[in-house]
Amino acid sequence: MRLKAFAVVVFAASSCAAPHAATRTIHEKRDYTPSDWVKLDRISAAATIPVRVGLTQSNLERGYDFLMDVSHPASTNYAKHWTAEEVADMFAPSDETVATVREWLIDSGIPAERITHSDNKGWLAFDVSAQEAENLLHTEYYVYEHTSYGHIETACDQYQVPKHVQEHIDYITPGVRLAAPVKRGHSQRDKSKRGFGMTMGDGIPAPPKSRTPGPIKLLNELESCDIAITPICVAALYEVPPTLGQADPSNSLGIFEEGDFYAQKDLNLFFANFTPYIPKGTHPIPAFIDGAEAPVPVKDAGGESDLDFQLAYPLIYPQTITLYQTDDLNFATNPNSTSLGGFNTFLDALDGVSTIPSKPFGETGDDPVLDPTYPDPAPDGYKGQLQCGVYKPTNVISVSYGGQEFDLPAYYQERQCNEFMKLGLQGHSIFYASGDDGVAGPPGDDSKNGCLGKNHNIFSPAWPNSCPYLTNVGATKVYPNKTVFEPECAVVDPINEPYSVAFSSGGGFSNIYPIPSYQADAVAKFFADYNPPYKYYSGNASFGKNGGVYNRIGRGYPDVAANGDNIAVYNAGNFTLEGGTSASTPIFSSIVNRINEERLQIGKKPIGFVNPALYSHPEVLNDITCGSNPGCGTNGFEAVPGWDPVSGLGTPNFPRMLALFLSLP
Repeated sequence: MRLKAFAVVVFAASSCAAPHAATRTIHEKRDYTPSDWVKLDRISAAATIPVRVGLTQSNLERGYDFLMDVSHPASTNYAKHWTAEEVADMFAPSDETVATVREWLIDSGIPAERITHSDNKGWLAFDVSAQEAENLLHTEYYVYEHTSYGHIETACDQYQVPKHVQEHIDYITPGVRLAAPVKRGHSQRDKSKRGFGMTMGDGIPAPPKSRTPGPIKLLNELESCDIAITPICVAALYEVPPTLGQADPSNSLGIFEEGDFYAQKDLNLFFANFTPYIPKGTHPIPAFIDGAEAPVPVKDAGGESDLDFQLAYPLIYPQTITLYQTDDLNFATNPNSTSLGGFNTFLDALDGVSTIPSKPFGETGDDPVLDPTYPDPAPDGYKGQLQCGVYKPTNVISVSYGGQEFDLPAYYQERQCNEFMKLGLQGHSIFYASGDDGVAGPPGDDSKNGCLGKNHNIFSPAWPNSCPYLTNVGATKVYPNKTVFEPECAVVDPINEPYSVAFSSGGGFSNIYPIPSYQADAVAKFFADYNPPYKYYSGNASFGKNGGVYNRIGRGYPDVAANGDNIAVYNAGNFTLEGGTSASTPIFSSIVNRINEERLQIGKKPIGFVNPALYSHPEVLNDITCGSNPGCGTNGFEAVPGWDPVSGLGTPNFPRMLALFLSLP
């Protein structure tokens, strides 16, 4: 089947007896309120509510087919990527959409002079009294409080719009979903860093589980790869040869960071001990977004940033790395920040808005409630305007951050997902870490065990991982007394063995997106040959029905895997071992960047969206057939022959992958 239009909200005919009721329909409805949220009083009728109407874009229903046309190896248009201008022209919101929604608002009593059209053309915005908003949307607004964090939200149970307007609206805020700035992993924000660490010294432990890996000289040998993964271990595992010295300036590897910062001293220590061929002082090219800064003093170094660079540089040097450090300190690190979303300000800086001449894309999809807004009024906030279209995206981008589907409105995720589709159309490969909590979310996310449903037993798929236009990377491990010349297994680290929390690859099935055609055969074979021993439901509309704990017809993830445990890193001036799919992702991304370098050298274009080619040719990967991803009181899914929701299609085999992609147009 093809990926159909995303079904993400509940649509139903309204039985309300208000005037013109027959012409109205429920646009969004919340069927389940998380137990941590308590409904308090109804909003005062005179209270001011900032209403934002998200407008639909044009031709999004064709986006999947457009992307397959340039990404599937059987297509005659493989690698014939679109220009930014072609993308902008195809997906720009229509004049009809703007006019239809604006006319509805004015006819409903909202004065025209109070309605503003956002710079990115994607929003109509106006402030109204609560009574006006309730009359407009045939709803009632209440105050909700999060019992654990004290966070206050304004929300309704459902709202209605005219039927003739519905097709022109993505969503309206404030709406039905509730989100709080909960602590996830090592972050106080919804978008958490995916990884763990053990500090071998006086640095900051995260989490505090100590074991001495042995002398550094010993750890830089292949015989010790079951103790610590160093650059020579990664090269041996995936048969990656040394670079030949070429470095096309157009082929820098992009790495995303937010709220976590590298220290140059840590990079220098790593280079001196493990990769002396990389000169002291080598550092990423800064692409700082909305007031972000880096590097930091070594005492303030973040484990994620140090990990990413110390894994990527040994694989790609002398190719460069571009650092997309995103958001000012207020939004990036403040645990009380009201910004609950993520990645859209990053996308803004890459794809721009239509009101800025020569900037690509006409619609970024920023949510004025969930996303950071600039200038930032906080005392230490970034005072400049939101940066749009200021950086050309690199061919490959690695992201080791993420959250859970349930924590953000489906409309927000769907809108963001379409931006990733547009990047793929232009030939960019986007890799995301699949998560570190198996079939669950982080403990404390939505429930104590990170699982969904009233009984906290339903699996929790990850965001934005379930977007079908991304490549998700799970984690594998060289187990004790094994070597890099033997097959790896998926990571299964029980609590306190060695980390203070359990660690296994995030994986499962989306509650938002259906199975895309490029993975349909692989998923069907998994169910036919290795049917999981759990009840399931079919589609988000039947969430949890009949005791089901996962969506049988959802997009499966991860897509691929790479080593993600016992990674040798220097952090905060100390030698440490770290783990997480946040390690796996820069490894896989770097290998694809190396392959792009080879294609560019012979006059070919970058690979772009890699999933269709890999699912068509799984033989270029090392199949992982052992391990699982426990969670929610279960053993999770099992790694089995072929694709599985633990290790995907497997780990990279550089020679086989290179041969495949050099053979394609």
